[in-house]
Amino acid sequence: MTEPGQLTLFNSLTRQPEPFDPVHPGEARVYSCGPTVYNYPHIGNMRAYVFADILGRTLSFKGYKLTHVINITDVGHLTDDADAGEDKLEKAAAQNAQSIWDIAKHYTEAYWDDVKALNIRQPAQWSVATDYIAQMLEFAQEIADKHCYELDSGLYFDVSTVDDYGRLARASSDDEGEGRIETVEGKRHAADFAIWRKTPPGEKRQMEWDSPWGKGAPGWHLECSVMSGKLLGFPFDIHTGGIDHREIHHPNEIAQNQAFCCTNGLDVPANSGARIWMHNNFLVERSGKMSKSSGEFLRLQLLIDKGYHPLAYRMMCLQAHYRSELEFSWEGLGAALTRLKRMVLAAQKLSDVQACDPVHPKLAPFIEKFDAAISDDLGTPIALTALEDLLAVKKVDPGQKRGAIAAMDAVMGLNLFDLSREDLRIRPRAAQLTEAEIEDALARRKAARANKDFAASDAIRDELAAKGVDVMDGDPMGWEWKLD
Repeated sequence: MTEPGQLTLFNSLTRQPEPFDPVHPGEARVYSCGPTVYNYPHIGNMRAYVFADILGRTLSFKGYKLTHVINITDVGHLTDDADAGEDKLEKAAAQNAQSIWDIAKHYTEAYWDDVKALNIRQPAQWSVATDYIAQMLEFAQEIADKHCYELDSGLYFDVSTVDDYGRLARASSDDEGEGRIETVEGKRHAADFAIWRKTPPGEKRQMEWDSPWGKGAPGWHLECSVMSGKLLGFPFDIHTGGIDHREIHHPNEIAQNQAFCCTNGLDVPANSGARIWMHNNFLVERSGKMSKSSGEFLRLQLLIDKGYHPLAYRMMCLQAHYRSELEFSWEGLGAALTRLKRMVLAAQKLSDVQACDPVHPKLAPFIEKFDAAISDDLGTPIALTALEDLLAVKKVDPGQKRGAIAAMDAVMGLNLFDLSREDLRIRPRAAQLTEAEIEDALARRKAARANKDFAASDAIRDELAAKGVDVMDGDPMGWEWKLD
């Protein structure tokens, strides 16, 4: 909406905030590490995509032409983020006695369902790893002679052949991250990583291809270097991912990019392949159900099944800065839902108003506060308060007010004008009562209270409570209910 201004973003590579200065004037090219589609994403995974979505929406708000690419990893990612274990897709296919292609398709579609539920905008392109095998082989051959060596298990990248390897990871200490890398016999250095993995003798993978180094599959790190370079061109503007990628995956991507582009040290951030590297922090859940290895983990669908609208989780994410650790709790989710409900109710008062440009001087402070917050490294917590303050403002042209709210909500992605109070009620999927039955009982209860028949009113409330309906008489926004 606005003219491109002083958007400042924290660069994990330089560990400092930097003004956004696009490689191509007026454009913003962004690559986000997407899911490995061997299982459902948990809500911590989805925080990364809410963050990337806010980044993209902010770039659009600031007037840039956005090209956003998110990859789908359907091969090559091992059960350890480093060089250990089985391929996650191969393992899931064996456990479920299914084709690896069917596994990838099922979990890709489940991920896309979560993307839609959280109102995450579609990127310019979803890049699927197995669509780029030929390009991966070309990339590997280009760097093999100067930067790689071959072992019985595959082709490995020699990290000593590039300058400043691991600078991105060493945010707190010089040896952070290397302890997670599996020892492979014959590797020259502990941090060396696989570019191409040979299929072991006597085995056959569901996904394997011929290569100059034998039949096998690409290493996980190779995929993102190839797809980001092919689709956005080196150097591009911003590379995003979860903070867990900062330790191994992204340093390895950077090393490959340096090798392919023949660039030098990382004192020049663009030598890494991207000018800015951005990482969101973890979502923490104290019961330990944020790990897929536990077998039972927190999915967005679980929140929906318990009756919470998925945008309550988006609100929860926006209430914390993306670089801050965020703790999940059901109480916190409920509070985020209440906050969203208040904002929706305020927006509904303008539901029949035609939006127009917000030129009234009374609106300027709210717009300026919002723009300053979101321009300061995506400061969504303060931006939310600016939006709430705007929703509460009175005695201003309603069309201009709606226009200002719509512009802010285009960044926040909360769908304030499309949601209703009814959409945000807590309605567990397993509930036996229908909404019509609940509304009928509440109508009878209101009639009884109007007639001062409090015994009948209490009896109806108790009847509803016995069936799991909590009638919230004290709701400051008017009578409301939720299903437990």
